[in-house]
Amino acid sequence: MTRSPKEEIEALRAELTRHERLYYVDDSPEISDGEFDALMNRLKALEAAHPELASDDSPTRRVGGARSNTFAPVPHRIPMLSLDNCYSPEEFLEWHERVKKGLKGEPFDMVVEAKIDGLSCSIEYEKGRLVRASTRGDGETGEDVTLNVRTIKSVPLRLGLSLAPEVFEARGEVYMGKKDFEALREAALTEGKKDVPVNPRNAAAGSLRQKDPAVTAARRLNFIAHSYGYLEGLVEPDSHWEYLNICRGLGFNISTIGNRPCRSAEEVLAVYAEYSEKRFILPYEIDGLVIKVDSLKQRGLLGFTSKSPRWAIAFKYPAQQATTTVKAVEFSVGRTGAITPVAALEPVKCGGVTISSATLHNFDEIGRLGLKTGDRVVIERAGEVIPKVVKVVASARTGAEKEILPPKACPSCGAEVFKDAEEVAFRCVNPSCPVQFKRALLHFASRDAMNIEGFGESSTEQLVDKGLVKGFPDIYRLRKADLLGLELFKDKKADNLLAQIAKSKEQPLSRLIYALGIRHIGEKNARTLAQHFKTMAAFMAAGEEELARVNDVGPVIAHAVMEFFKSGQTRRIMEELSLLGLNLAEPESRVGDRLNGKTFVFTGELKTLTRDEAQAKVRALGGKETSSVSAKTSYVVVGADPGSKFDKAKKLGVPVLSEEEFLKLVS
Repeated sequence: MTRSPKEEIEALRAELTRHERLYYVDDSPEISDGEFDALMNRLKALEAAHPELASDDSPTRRVGGARSNTFAPVPHRIPMLSLDNCYSPEEFLEWHERVKKGLKGEPFDMVVEAKIDGLSCSIEYEKGRLVRASTRGDGETGEDVTLNVRTIKSVPLRLGLSLAPEVFEARGEVYMGKKDFEALREAALTEGKKDVPVNPRNAAAGSLRQKDPAVTAARRLNFIAHSYGYLEGLVEPDSHWEYLNICRGLGFNISTIGNRPCRSAEEVLAVYAEYSEKRFILPYEIDGLVIKVDSLKQRGLLGFTSKSPRWAIAFKYPAQQATTTVKAVEFSVGRTGAITPVAALEPVKCGGVTISSATLHNFDEIGRLGLKTGDRVVIERAGEVIPKVVKVVASARTGAEKEILPPKACPSCGAEVFKDAEEVAFRCVNPSCPVQFKRALLHFASRDAMNIEGFGESSTEQLVDKGLVKGFPDIYRLRKADLLGLELFKDKKADNLLAQIAKSKEQPLSRLIYALGIRHIGEKNARTLAQHFKTMAAFMAAGEEELARVNDVGPVIAHAVMEFFKSGQTRRIMEELSLLGLNLAEPESRVGDRLNGKTFVFTGELKTLTRDEAQAKVRALGGKETSSVSAKTSYVVVGADPGSKFDKAKKLGVPVLSEEEFLKLVS
């Protein structure tokens, strides 16, 4: 059935949000960069064609993914934006022409750097001493990884005294070299560990997020500086090339691919061609080159889009391909019950690694490919990370190939599977399905849901496998003796987890609604529903039409809510949670409607309160916070070191408030 633009936009937003979290938070991406970019470009095109369907919580308005629940948040003085991509010389030349047009024909130089496959990181120094390091996070706020970054030997703990400025922020990439990655992977396989790293990027991200800095130190991470951050006490450089040389003088590694600025597009294309093959002998993985306008003054003229600088682009190499045979198709079950077909392949070398499986996404994709087990297929490592099947070699068929049929029963629990006529995925609808339940349990306990610190993947595995937790209510029945019977728990850790569980009972209704994992409901929708219905009883009693009339909800979410609460088992779970003492109401946080109909955008670092606290004050007075500036924005609140949102507000004539003016307005 053909989907309407609205339905396709909602589906794309949900899919992209899921993949952003998998990539940026969980470090377990399921699709390639190229596939992600294609989904994002499709969503951009649909939103441009249907501006009435635009939404501030769309992935197109966001720079990166949400921050992890492990480390303290760190607001960035200046947003850490992502880069636009191009995949061919023709696309690069189009970008080059746009830059030329933006500079009105003025000549410009470019700097070429390696696009290392790692994790973006900001490292801040005061008076020459390292004081803070943070990941990119969502671009506005990252994660504090200072103690772990201090263990990276290529990161100077103290800058060269003769050059050290008052404040200096270096931005770059934390990565793991190929040899160190292979050694780490080999050791994990030898020891029989479950969490074997699949590529250097995941290994670097996982290593940087270790709670024990000693573990990070043993992982032999590296850092390479590549971007201008913040600077005080030193004359600002005129060019990026000059900035890179300052970094080198202060003790940082910089890219060795570009040894001088390029004066023409032809020079850049020559470097790109040179490293098309050379990249495989580099000591680290790269998936392309980054091209930047050299002059900082010219960068200022070119400016930014809401997501990316106009003066830089990631020039990626084409995906690599190989041919192999599909031995079988296996099925994996996700948190929402979606069953994903996965091709088990004859192991084959592709892009420097051995590939033995590839995602098939869904049965519509299997049908599009015309795939059968036993087929010879072309696989591709798009973005040099995640393999996918791109083509069936039909001429190689022998007649022994077999049709791939959807499963009639869930591969985890054996329950009957279901497929909605308007969806592509088959689903297990058994809420007690073990694999599905483990993932749902992790979501329930996550930071943005019930926020039960210490309820991680290992704890979940053991609690479910030993039958101690069979449903959400069982979390609140756990005793210390239960935890001490598990391998991971000692006396203090058991006490800490039980205290976190008890504390989570006080979470507001909005957190509980999000924690339940109702399809299509994110944090914002959960908050909207909780504020509208006030109690769980009223929410559960609402009809589909009433739900659909709630602002920002609509028929898709309304139908999902009805399906969720249709189950007698789900209703029994809610009764048990109530008897166990969980809060089933949303507190009255509104103190007036003074800001009703007003929208606020925040930029820069606030001194007296956090960004979340400021946004909560707006909501308490009936206003809304958004992430992007438009002509309809009521106010832009500006803190220290504001980003491009401040410039856009001035350009559009949107009223600008200082932090002091904002506090007077909401007091």
